[in-house]
Amino acid sequence: MNLLSVSGLSKSFGGLKAVDDVSFDLAAGELLALLGPNGAGKSTCFNMVNGQLQPSAGSIRLDGEELVGRRPRDIWRMGVGRTFQIAATFNSMTVLENVQMALISRDRKLFGPWTPAASRYVDEAMDLLEQVGMGADAQRACGVLAYGDVKRVELAIALANQPKLLLMDEPTAGMAPKERNELMALTKRLVTERNIGVLFTEHSMDVVFAYADRMIVLARGKLIAAGSGDAIRNDARVQEVYFGTGKTFRAHAVLDGASDASGAQGALQ
Repeated sequence: MNLLSVSGLSKSFGGLKAVDDVSFDLAAGELLALLGPNGAGKSTCFNMVNGQLQPSAGSIRLDGEELVGRRPRDIWRMGVGRTFQIAATFNSMTVLENVQMALISRDRKLFGPWTPAASRYVDEAMDLLEQVGMGADAQRACGVLAYGDVKRVELAIALANQPKLLLMDEPTAGMAPKERNELMALTKRLVTERNIGVLFTEHSMDVVFAYADRMIVLARGKLIAAGSGDAIRNDARVQEVYFGTGKTFRAHAVLDGASDASGAQGALQ
């Protein structure tokens, strides 16, 4: 059985169909990239899986359990972790405290007895930080870290609830090429070791083709292609709506760094 099964997923805003009858599956230990040009419906689809938006129609099942109708906090406790395009950490708190807070929330002890929060889950939090290469920075405030290091802390936080499924919204946005590859290589290793399924959106095509096991592509709310890197690279519909002229890559390069354009076009050759 697949870890995640999405069937007939649709979302309308008034007369606009942002997502139109989208279906896909994700296996444990697999990295699945959700791609598409701006306005394709990626974020809407992503946020429905997370429970931030409720579908107009369709089903989202995690290990056979329906997620539609559940609140994001309940979905999180069922084993769905998430990272965000703009890293979500508490800047005034230490790296260690950020991970401790996630562990306390996991076990619903935010409003527990009078045990100081700083003394809880220290060993488990440190173990997570060591796994993402941030153990030496445990006592530093998140607000003084380089952005690439903040993303590592956010990954540790996302792993705090021992997720079955990890949702990553443009995990390498705003990062330099070296940082991008280091973060995704780390993610690939951790999810393989833990047998976690990963659904991620990403504009940097060098990252997508290097690390995704499979890809699905949306355009105007519809699923137009799914498969391996080679299948996507050679799909005529994908080339037309997303890759075709190279203009899409040049636009993304302005946002994500000049190397994206050459990396993306190189991935298609």
